[in-house]
Amino acid sequence: MPRAGEGEYGPRVRRTLAAGGRKYDYFSLPAAAEAGLDGVDRLPYALKALLENLLRHEDGASVRAEDAEALAARRAGREIAFRPARVLMQDFTGVPAVVDLAAMRDAMTALGGDPARIAPQTPVDLVIDHSLQVDRAGSAGAFAENVRIEMARNRERYAFLRWGQKAFANFRVVPPGTGICHQVNLERLARTVWTAGGPDGRALAYPDTLVGTDSHTTMVNGLAVLGWGAGGIEAEAAMLGQPISMLVPEVVGFRLSGSLAAGATATDLVLTVTDMLRARGVVGKFVEFCGPGLDSLPLTDRATIANMAPEYGATCGFFPIDAETLRYLRFTGRAPEQCALVEAYARAQGMWRGPDSPEPEFDDTLALDLGSVAPCIAGPKRPQDRIALGAARDGFEKLLAETDGGKPAPPRPADGRVADGAVVIAAITSCTNTSNPSVMIGAGLLARKARAKGLSVKPWVKTSLAPGSKVVTRYLAKSGLDRDLDALGFGLVGYGCTTCIGNSGPLAEEVESAIAEGGLTVAAVLSGNRNFEGRIHQRVRANYLASPPLVVAYALAGSMRVDLATEPLGAGSGGEKVYLRDVWPSAREVADAAREALAPEMFAAAYDGAFDGDAEWRAIETAAGDTYDWPDSTYVRNPPYFAGMAAEPAGIAPVEGARVLAMLGDSVTTDHISPAGGIARDGPAGEYLAARGVAPADFNSYGARRGNHEVMMRGTFANVRLRNELAPGTEGGWTRVDGAGDPVRIYDAARTYAERGTPLVVVAGREYGAGSSRDWAAKGPMLLGVRAAIVESFERIHRSNLVGMGVLPLQFMDGATRRDLALDGTETLSLPGLERGVAPGAEIACRIERADGRVDEIALRCRIDTDDEARYFAHGGILPYMLRRLAADGAPGAES
Repeated sequence: MPRAGEGEYGPRVRRTLAAGGRKYDYFSLPAAAEAGLDGVDRLPYALKALLENLLRHEDGASVRAEDAEALAARRAGREIAFRPARVLMQDFTGVPAVVDLAAMRDAMTALGGDPARIAPQTPVDLVIDHSLQVDRAGSAGAFAENVRIEMARNRERYAFLRWGQKAFANFRVVPPGTGICHQVNLERLARTVWTAGGPDGRALAYPDTLVGTDSHTTMVNGLAVLGWGAGGIEAEAAMLGQPISMLVPEVVGFRLSGSLAAGATATDLVLTVTDMLRARGVVGKFVEFCGPGLDSLPLTDRATIANMAPEYGATCGFFPIDAETLRYLRFTGRAPEQCALVEAYARAQGMWRGPDSPEPEFDDTLALDLGSVAPCIAGPKRPQDRIALGAARDGFEKLLAETDGGKPAPPRPADGRVADGAVVIAAITSCTNTSNPSVMIGAGLLARKARAKGLSVKPWVKTSLAPGSKVVTRYLAKSGLDRDLDALGFGLVGYGCTTCIGNSGPLAEEVESAIAEGGLTVAAVLSGNRNFEGRIHQRVRANYLASPPLVVAYALAGSMRVDLATEPLGAGSGGEKVYLRDVWPSAREVADAAREALAPEMFAAAYDGAFDGDAEWRAIETAAGDTYDWPDSTYVRNPPYFAGMAAEPAGIAPVEGARVLAMLGDSVTTDHISPAGGIARDGPAGEYLAARGVAPADFNSYGARRGNHEVMMRGTFANVRLRNELAPGTEGGWTRVDGAGDPVRIYDAARTYAERGTPLVVVAGREYGAGSSRDWAAKGPMLLGVRAAIVESFERIHRSNLVGMGVLPLQFMDGATRRDLALDGTETLSLPGLERGVAPGAEIACRIERADGRVDEIALRCRIDTDDEARYFAHGGILPYMLRRLAADGAPGAES
C-alpha cells in the first residue's frame, strides 16, 4: 500500500461509465481496492458513499490518502472531512442562517474585505414549511384562511428570504404551500446520484449527499441518499465551503426479515425500531438496514424509518440502492436518464443491493422479524416510549395518578364534558407519515367505514390534516377519501409541519377554559415524530405519536381512557357499539385503494411551477444589494455575534468563579432549552414584544422569530415544562440567583450575572440536547453568558452546535453524575487553565468552591471531538473562524 503523499488514490481511480446515452467520470471504489485500499468490499453501503467523498476531494491537505485508508480500515474515532453535495434548510432554521450570513457580510465590510465573499459555495434549498399554524380547522375554508394568516403574519420574514434569494447565488427558496422540506426532498429534490461539471468538461457522477438544518433530513436515507441533520451553524460553514469535520462512525446493522402482519403499519414499525435502537444505544453511530425483509418494504416505509433516526439517536438510518429505489425514482417522475445513471453507477461502485449481494461487515447488529410488529403508540413524553395499543389506557391512568400526586384517578366522565384524558388535538401531520400512502389511505378508509357506521368525532377534539406535499391531496381526492376525512373534521389546513413542530394553534375557548379551571391532564395524538413536553401545546401534558388511522380512531373515541383494543369507539347510528376492529381497513383494501388512486403524473403535476410560488409570494417587495439594509423589525435583527470582532482571535477567556444558571435532569431536549411554540404574554419575550407595540395576537411563535436575537435570548430556557433543580417546586424558566432568595426568571438572572461579569455554566443529566437540530439551543445560552455545559451525555447535533457557538461541552467521567456534586447554586465553579487552549477529548479540571469554604476538584471530559472543532472553539465558534479565513484571503481552503 502506498504511503501518504507518495501514491494518492484520487488521481489514480478516476474512471468512466456510460448510462442513459451519456458518459460520466466517477471515482471508482473497485479501482481504489485494486490500488491497494484494503477493506473496500466489506464496507457498509453508507461508508462506501463516505469513502467516495474522500477520494473525490483528496487534496493532500484537508483530505489525505491516509484518511481513505482509515475509513476503509474502519478506524472508528479517526477524524475525516466530509463535503456534502448540497444543503437543505427549512424556514425556522433557514431564517437565522441567512441572518448570520447577512451579518457576516456586514462584518466582512468592517474588516475591510469584500462582502460578496460570503456566499454559498454549495447548492442550498430552503423550503418554507414551518411557519404555517393551525389557526383554523374543521371547516371548509380553513386552508384558505390559514394561508392568508400565514402570509400576513410572516411577511417581514418572507421579504428577508426574498432578499437572500437575490443576494446569494446558489441559493433557492421554495415558497410556502409547496410541502414539508423532507417530503419535497424525497419526491423531487433528491437524485440518489448527483452530477456536476468536471474540470475537463465531462460530467462527474457521485453519490447524492447532504446535510440539513432540520434533524429529519435523515428521511432521504430511505432513497439511499446519505445525509443527516447538522447544526445550523455547521451547515452555514458547509454552505461557505468548509468541510464538515467528523469521526469515522461505527455502523450498526439492523437486519430485517419477514413482512408486516395484517393490522401493523409503517408507524408501528418505526416506533418499534426506535424503541430497540434507543435501548441498544446508537448516538453518534450510523445504522444501516439489511436483510431479506427489505424486499417486502416499500420505499415510503423505508423513508418512514429513516426519518426518525434522530429519535433513535443515530446520525442516520441508511437503506442501500436496490430495485425498489429505482421503482420509486421512476414512479415519482425522475427522468429515465437519471434512473439509468443511478443503476449503472451503483452497480459499477459495488453499491447495488441485489438478492445475491453479500452482507457488509457491521460493528454491531440487531434483528427484527417484521411479522412480530404489533400496533402501538409512543408517549406521553418521548418518541422511544413505545406502548402496545392494548396497554395505552393503563399507561395514561398511571400518568394521571402520578400527576395527581398518587391519588386514585377519578372515574371517566360522560360524553360532552372535557375531562382528564380528553384527546383535545388529533392531527394527521408531519414528514414522517404523510409521505406514506399506505397509512394515509388507511386513515381515509377508516374514516369512510366510521362514517358508514354513523360515528363522529367528539366535540372537544381539534382535528386537522396537514400533508407533506400536494401529491397526498391529489390521491385522496382521486379515491374520494378526502370527503370522508373532511366529514370527520380532518380537512386540509395547509401543507406544512403544523402540530408536529408545535404550530397546533389555539384550542376552542371553552376547551382551554375547562383545562385551566379543572387543572386537567389532557392529551394530543398526532402522526408526527416528536412529542416532547411543552412542544405540541402548552395546555397539553400528554402527547402521543400514532399512525394516521389511529389518530382518526382516537378522535372518534375522544379520550386516552378508552382502550381501543377492547372498548368501543362509540355508538353507531343504530345505537350499536362500534369497535376499532369494525372500521380498521384490511391490507388488501389499502393496497387496492392505493393502486387505484396513485399515479406517476401526480408528482409532476404537484411540483409544476411550485417553486415559483403564487402571485402573492412573487409580489412581496424586498431590498436589493450585497448587504442587507436592516429595518426596524421585531422579526429580523442584526445579531451581535461579530460586533467588534478583530482580525485575529483574542484567545479563550478564562472561566473563573462561574455560577450554575440551571441544573437539569435527563432527556432535556432542545425544546426545553429553546422552545419553538407560542410566546407567553407574561414572559420576558412577550414583554419585549409588547413594549414594541406588538399585540399578543401577533406574537407568533419563537420558531418564527428566530431571526431576532432579543426575542430568542428571552425565550431561552422558557419552556413551560422545564424543571430547574436550583428552583425546586417550580415549573418553567425559573432559577435562583446565587442559589438563594425567591425564584426569578432565568433571563433576568442571566442579566444580573452579566452586570457582575460572572460567567455561567449549565449542568444536566443524560441525553442533553435531544430532539431538533436547533441552533438557538446553543445560541441562546451563549448570549445569556453560558460558557460551558457539564452533562452526563450529549445528543450529537446539540454538542456540535455548542462547539459552533463557542460553548464548551464537558462530560462527567467514570459514571459520575450531577447528583454526586450536591450542587445547590451557592457554589462557584472554575475551569483553571482553559485560557491555554483545549484539545479533543482532554481531561479538564473543574474546581468547585462551596459557600462554607470547602473546595472540591473533579475531572471532566472535553467533548470537543476533533482538531477542527478545537480550532473553531479557539476562534469563539465556527462562524468567526470562517469569517477570519475569508477576510484574510477569500480562499475557502486557506488556513488562518
